[in-house]
This record gives sequence, structure tokens and C-alpha cells, in this order.
Amino acid sequence: MYPEILHAQQVILLCKERGIKNIVISPGSRNAPLTIGFSENDFFNCYSVVDERCAAHVALGIAQQLQEPVAILCTSGSALLNYYPAIAEAFYSEIPLLVLSADRPSHKIDIGDGQTIRQQHVFANHILFDTQLEVINSVEDQEGIATNERLINKAINTSISQHGPVHINIPFEEPLYNKVDQPSLEVKVIDLLKDESSIIPESFIDQWKNAKRKLVILATLNPPVFQKEDLDILTSDPSVLVMSEVSSNVVHENIIWGIDTLIAPIEKHDDQIKDLQPDLVVTIGGMIVSKKIKQYLRRFETKVHFHVGKRKAYDTFFKLAGHIKVKPQLWIEQLPKEYVKSNYQKRWTDHFKDYLIKRERYFEKMPWSDFKVFELLFKELPNDIVLQLGNSSTIRYAQLFQMNPTHVVFSNRGTSGIDGCTSTAIGAAIASNKPVTLITGDLSFFYDSNALWNNYIPKNFKIIVINNSGGGIFRILPGHKDTMEFDTYFETQHHLTAKHLCKMHSFNYQSISEESAFAKAYQKLQSNNKQPQLLEIFTPRRTNDTVLLDYFKFLK
Repeated sequence: MYPEILHAQQVILLCKERGIKNIVISPGSRNAPLTIGFSENDFFNCYSVVDERCAAHVALGIAQQLQEPVAILCTSGSALLNYYPAIAEAFYSEIPLLVLSADRPSHKIDIGDGQTIRQQHVFANHILFDTQLEVINSVEDQEGIATNERLINKAINTSISQHGPVHINIPFEEPLYNKVDQPSLEVKVIDLLKDESSIIPESFIDQWKNAKRKLVILATLNPPVFQKEDLDILTSDPSVLVMSEVSSNVVHENIIWGIDTLIAPIEKHDDQIKDLQPDLVVTIGGMIVSKKIKQYLRRFETKVHFHVGKRKAYDTFFKLAGHIKVKPQLWIEQLPKEYVKSNYQKRWTDHFKDYLIKRERYFEKMPWSDFKVFELLFKELPNDIVLQLGNSSTIRYAQLFQMNPTHVVFSNRGTSGIDGCTSTAIGAAIASNKPVTLITGDLSFFYDSNALWNNYIPKNFKIIVINNSGGGIFRILPGHKDTMEFDTYFETQHHLTAKHLCKMHSFNYQSISEESAFAKAYQKLQSNNKQPQLLEIFTPRRTNDTVLLDYFKFLK
């Protein structure tokens, strides 16, 4: 069945023609024409998620895994505004989303109708393309039909080619629920024009040849971007030092994976850390997590910075010289084969190996804490999973451990917000053919607790909540601690537990608060795949920051 409304038919038919199969729908009346058309067509996979903020993040997680546009559909009014956090994340993480919002016709805006706001251009600062369709009342309106076709095609093409969110606002007049057996019109697909570059500028090649200290930073990357052979070639140059972040999904024996572990012990010693100063910096991937490497490269005024790949080039270090829009693999293939004499790579990889040996002594006496929990987790996580990491403390602790090369790691690092971490992980679990595990903090989990209000969560989905009774990251940051203002307005101390949420949403729940209970609880978490699992790990609120900061002092 199809909606009787003609411009609703256009949206449905063009989504089908363009292969947009996954539609996350939030309930409403004004969006009924599209809900009818999508849900009654076997081509589409439709998901009903009530909370629009969660729904948009679920779609984000699906699109993150499939690397193709996913549509989100809502009714008119404030429903649309709840999409904004996920849209901003999609904009900065470069994840394709097709935002479809139902609206009243223009003459009914600002006259006092309920559930009506100014929806046009509402995401103007964080959208790649937004438009409003024309109301089509007759198949004789060929001009209006052609205009809508062009706008819908442009929106979809933009989302695919530029990797991000687009918004189509669609006005509907009542009646909204009438159906027809067959569409009343046909649609035309406007093909996407491919724009791929394969040329590296000569100016870059010249600077690369002459630089004796080249630093390559691998940030957020959806695998597979590199083969081992590519990394072998890149790291065979002694003047090239490669650093990777946990979300880069890159593991290699000659790459420094613990940026903060390398920098923290020497960051306040100018005479030592100046030796790390590169002549040339290349970034590949999305947003960089490590605040230490950003502060360092800004503080010592990076000489020149190039960004490689299709992802946006940000002037992170205030010295961006160019954006080389070629695939990273192709970039490596075209690098000069002759190398300058340098000990840059060996010096700093040797430093890093020394720190790794030294830190084992610290781990042996490390007390129960957030840091200890992460050490235990990264020893025990099973192979071949999708690992979703929450923001704030979670991603930063994860940066201190080498990733399992069989894992695929994701985190919402576009805006780095805590909102939607659980919903995104659930979306990923819906789309992934691998088991998904989410590691998250307590504030992130409770903030997005409506994520569990979802009928599509796979039975093998697992959540590990590290509950330190507040925003533990604020205890690590500079500032006065253990005052009324700090406890209430920064750390936001609480005594909540996930137990009752799990009972309400049919998650199997267990909790621990000491190291001796970890092994048994973790084995139970991994062995039970009959229903979604949640393990809540309680850590001491006043100890965590000291344990982490003492780690860096110990290396120093």
C-alpha cells in the first residue's frame, strides 16, 4: 500500500530506488503518510523507536556499521528538535543520515496550531543540505513533481557523497491516512557524480622528502582502511613516527598506540619533549581524542600539517597546509621510496617500549579503581566483537591499552557527547553481524537510559557500566575537589544503580564492587546469550583520579 498523498509517494519511491532500506520511525500523526508507505513495503526495514533522541542515535549506529544512509522519520513540532544531538554527531563524524520530518503547510505555521514550530532550516549550522518539498495535489503539477524529484535526489546524493546528515521537511495537509494500491506517479533517479582524486601535490612530496621528523597520527577510522602491508611500508621509513588512537582500528608492532602514555611523563619538561617536535605532521581519520597531543603540537607550533583522506580537514594545530583527498592506502603507495637518515622513529618507539615494561610494575600494585577495571576488561574481552566506547572517562581510559586486532572499535567522537552512546551501540548491534559490547560510564548510561526502550536489541548485546557515582572525569581535570559546588554541579554525585532499569527492560543484571568478584561475573556475562546482559561495576569515587594521576607520575 502507498499513501494517497503524492509527494509522500515521491519520498518513498526515491528512497527505494536509491537503496535506502533502513528507516527508524518515531510515532506521530502528521508523519502517517510516510509511516504507512515505508512500513507496508517489504523492501524497507522499519524500526519503531518512541524517543526521537534515541531513535536518531539508533539510526546513527546502523549507518555507522553499514556505511550507508539510514532514514529517520518523525512527526511535526518539538519531535524534530530531539534529533539535533545525533545530527550534530553525524555531521562531525561524517555518518550519512536522511532526516525526514513531517510538517504542516506553510500557511498553518505561526497561527496557533498545536505541535507546530518553524521547522525549515532548524539544523542550519550542522546539516549538509536541507530543503522543504512542495505540496503536490495533482499529477498534472509536473513542475512541482520535477522540483521535488530534484530536491530529494540532491539530498540523498549529498548524504552519500559528503558523508553526513541531510534534512527534508515535508508539509502534509489532512487527510493523512488514505491509501492507494499503486503509486500514482513515477520517479526519476538523478545519478551521483563521483569525485575521486588520485593525485598527491608535488609540494607535499617535496616537503615529505626533506623532513627528518615526520609524525603521522591515525584517528577515528572505519575499518578496513589499511592492510598490514601498507603499515609495513609506512613504518619502514626511519624518519616516520606513527601514533594511533583506539578508534583508528589500527594495530601494528611499529606504531605507538598509547599517545598519552608516551607524552604524559615528559610533557612538562621542555628539553625532553622538544625532541619529539616533528617537521611535518600528517593526520588521517576523524577527530583526535588525545588532548595531550593536541596541546603539545599547538604549544610548540607545529611547522606544517597535512590531512589525508576524504574526511574533513580540521586545522587542529593551527598550521594546516593542505588537504590531500586521496585514499590513505593510495597515499602510502605514492610516498617516495628513498628515505632520509633519521633516528626519529626508533628513539620514540624505544621510549614507548620502556614505558610499557615499567608500567607493569605499577599494574601489579594498582588498587581497585576505574583504571584497574579497564586493565581487567582489556585482558578478557573476547575476540571478534564490535566494541562501542562511551565518552568522557571511558574513551580516555581505553586509550591507555592496546586494542585487540580482532575488535572493531567505535565511539561518538564527532561532538564527544555522552548523549546517545547507548542508543548508538544498540543501533550498531542491530546492524552488525558480530556481537556488540558497550563499555560506558554511569552518567552516560543513565542520561541515555531510554535507549533500552527498544524492541530490536539482540540477545547477545552486552553493556558494561562503570559506576563511580558521578562524573569521574571532573576529578581528573584541574579544579578544587570535594566541595559542595564540585560534588553537586561538576561531579554530580549520585547513588543510582542500573538494577531496576534492567528489570523493567528485560536485561539480565549483575553487579560487582571488588576485584575478587570480577572473574566469575565476567564469565557469566560472556556465557549468557539468551537475553541482553548488563554488568554494573562499582568503583570508589574518591580513589579513581589518584590512581590514574599516580600512573603518569610513576612513569615519569
